[in-house]
Amino acid sequence: MSEEQKKQLEKQLWAIANLLRGKMDADDYRNYILGFIFFKYLSEKLHLYADEILEPDNITYEQIDENTADGKLYIDAVKKACIKNLGYFLKPSELFTSIAQKGNNLSDIQTNDNDEATQFFIIEDLEHILNNIEQSTMGTDSEDDFIRLFEDLDLTSSKLGKTVKAKNEIIAKIITHLDEIDFQLQDTESDLLGDAYEYLIGEFAAGAGKKAGEFYTPQEVSTILAKIVTTRKKRIKSVYDPTCGSGSLLLRVAKEVDDVGMFYGQELNRTTYNLARMNMILHEVHYSKFDIKQEDTLEEPQHLDIDLKAEAIVANPPFSANWSAKGIFSTDDRFSQYGKLAPKTKADFAFVQHMVHHLDENGIMATVLPHGVLFRGSAEGHIRRYLIEDRNYIDAVIGLPANIFFGTSIPTCILVLKKCREANEDVLFIDASNHFEKQGNQNKLLPEHIAEITNTYANREVKDKYSYRATLQEIADNDYNLNIPRYVDTFEEEEPIDINAVAEEIQALDLEIVETDKRIASYCAELNIKTPF
Repeated sequence: MSEEQKKQLEKQLWAIANLLRGKMDADDYRNYILGFIFFKYLSEKLHLYADEILEPDNITYEQIDENTADGKLYIDAVKKACIKNLGYFLKPSELFTSIAQKGNNLSDIQTNDNDEATQFFIIEDLEHILNNIEQSTMGTDSEDDFIRLFEDLDLTSSKLGKTVKAKNEIIAKIITHLDEIDFQLQDTESDLLGDAYEYLIGEFAAGAGKKAGEFYTPQEVSTILAKIVTTRKKRIKSVYDPTCGSGSLLLRVAKEVDDVGMFYGQELNRTTYNLARMNMILHEVHYSKFDIKQEDTLEEPQHLDIDLKAEAIVANPPFSANWSAKGIFSTDDRFSQYGKLAPKTKADFAFVQHMVHHLDENGIMATVLPHGVLFRGSAEGHIRRYLIEDRNYIDAVIGLPANIFFGTSIPTCILVLKKCREANEDVLFIDASNHFEKQGNQNKLLPEHIAEITNTYANREVKDKYSYRATLQEIADNDYNLNIPRYVDTFEEEEPIDINAVAEEIQALDLEIVETDKRIASYCAELNIKTPF
């Protein structure tokens, strides 16, 4: 599909999302639109797979009569194959196209809110089907990836309409509009729908203000992190994001290599956790290849029991978040070796320590952090010194422009760490804070800005007023302060001022003022009024 066709699909999907604009907040209608798109995807995916299974029998899945003995045998056979290979199951009558047909017929039905025989059919059918998807996975290997997946799709919410009829009508509109869009799932080389889904997530993030940071990292930043952790690699054994949001960072890493063996993630927010699981499945990541958990990463880590050691770690943790910093964490393997815990009001280094614990010996981690982690003292200064002096894990510090994240205008940095560094005697500093294009009220990193950052990192280049390789001794001399201006001098000398030329300009202006005053005085005399000076 061409770029133009992709943009057309994005336009169609956003137009459908606009059916709910004005009825509810962006983060609410996001759940409905993305949920319905995901249901359509699951339906079409299963439909194509079922037709492939039934091809030797010269029938299609929709042609099966669910009420006959032969039909039941066919459905049982399809169900076993679908559960094994797709992880879920839908009957022919539960397919998206079946519901869309009922939605098309809704306008032809003459009813009122007291006609119980017809008023619930869209809502009740959908609730039943979405519940059946989840139930079909119970007791199987895919159960954890589908359980309560549609819980945020509240079809009875008053936000959809004041009456059942109104709710039915808006849902029917969304379903029928979606049914008209061909996602071209039969094109196995295309990730068109996945890209469109990411586009929608980004659009919803733009409209969600401060809340956006909970579930979405701007694509430009994701690209930088992904390129860094995959430097000179074609395959990644495993990638991990401890604050994975909608999963966009994990998926971005997959775009930079030929293969990712396993995706790991953890997310605190339940709604965002569901979105991440949907995003994985929708991007053709098999349910057996991702392990996304829901819980507080610092307080209740979910991957310690499997002793996760990831080859690539990417993250955009909440900036300077609160955490308990309980004394019990002093003996936690993630933090015990440092001697001090990150402050209760600034968990930034707690996330760094957590990630270091899960980083494989040959791995790379790249995380977005506020600049304070580079220079704050006390416990943070102690942890920073340990990472440099004792471990020599810090590989690079990259300063990003201000105002590139949703919900915050502060400048940020990327901290890159490796356990086995090729360059053992220095740390690369990159100051990209002034390299951006202003677009509206946001600053944007263009492809050339991204390329300059990632190429400079990969080649460890030293560029005047842009990058510098500071020796460990220099950093020690600076008391382990990593503030970028200490190492990258971006000072631009001003043009020398010619005082004599300035004096001459002032004299010329004085003469002009005298002449102007004379003209004003003559005009005042003609008008027989006082001069204003």
